[in-house]
Amino acid sequence: MDQLGGPHVSEETIRFTFPDPDRELRGVRLHQDLVRPRNGPEFVLLPGDQGWVLHFPRLDVDRMEYKLELTHADGTGEWLCDPWNEKRVGGAFGDKSVIEFPGYETPGWVTTQAPGGDIREFEIKSRAARARVHGLLWSSPGTSPEDELPLLIAHDGPEYAHLSGLTHLLDVAVAEGRLPALRAALLAPPADRNETYSASAAYARAFAHEVLPQISEMAPTPHERRMRAAIGASLGALSLLHVHRLYPATFGALYLQSGSFFRQRFDKQESWFPRFRRIARFAGQVLSAEEWPHPIPVTMTCGIVEENLANNHATREALVRQGYDVSFVEHRDAHNYTSWRDTFDPHLVDLLVKAWG
Repeated sequence: MDQLGGPHVSEETIRFTFPDPDRELRGVRLHQDLVRPRNGPEFVLLPGDQGWVLHFPRLDVDRMEYKLELTHADGTGEWLCDPWNEKRVGGAFGDKSVIEFPGYETPGWVTTQAPGGDIREFEIKSRAARARVHGLLWSSPGTSPEDELPLLIAHDGPEYAHLSGLTHLLDVAVAEGRLPALRAALLAPPADRNETYSASAAYARAFAHEVLPQISEMAPTPHERRMRAAIGASLGALSLLHVHRLYPATFGALYLQSGSFFRQRFDKQESWFPRFRRIARFAGQVLSAEEWPHPIPVTMTCGIVEENLANNHATREALVRQGYDVSFVEHRDAHNYTSWRDTFDPHLVDLLVKAWG
């Protein structure tokens, strides 16, 4: 038998074990984002009470992020990364343990050295949103504030920079001559992110009439819409498409990752979400439209095991029918920042080149 502790990977299964020689635990549970239930399954006791074991199927992915939940003898619970797996990865809700299966490779740009761009904080007051929008403005090395440069706007931008290395990707691509000098406006998620990014007409109005004009003052852009692109994931991607459909002059290209384009047909499991109906109405309007007068280049990415995959395919088909130039990228991962990072090169770079020439 393999030594207890940590994951042991075979071609068909992953064998998780957790030593418990003194029987201090009532139970051990796996938390993962590949299949439902997410908070499961439970480990079972090994013969001889030497510890706990779980056989989990090896799915068609290159990576697996997870945490463990321990239930102690007194009934208290504890969440932790796997103490017997040294590999960790950051995420929106803290660090997780990660398994990288044979064949997975970290993108080369992640470890490529390049001059770093200038980063400064900004704050935008929005009456329509009744909030202050905070963010970071990244600029290519050697540029000045007066230069007219292409602009990439990112929902959840600071998280994209920290957890996906977005600004480093831009540093590398500019240094290698694959992208022109540019700026990126990294918008921090609002405190009420689930409300703001869920096809909110108030946020779309605030973005178009208050946020974008003030960003344009800080980051002058030539040719306006054509030279502005945007990137977002999950609800952040949904919100960008919603802003674009209400205010077509906002963006010249969209990079939409794992978009939460919920529909009752595909996403009953999300019906608990407070703004599910509002999202479903907007998604339904996109899917039912036969034509659209303002199509733009769009790249969509989604993990092959994501529940959002079906609604992303449906959205892609609708956009193509309406005249959008759509690239669709399925990749062997799930709904997380590393997954989104791993599609940046070449797909984000290609979209920006397509949009900006």
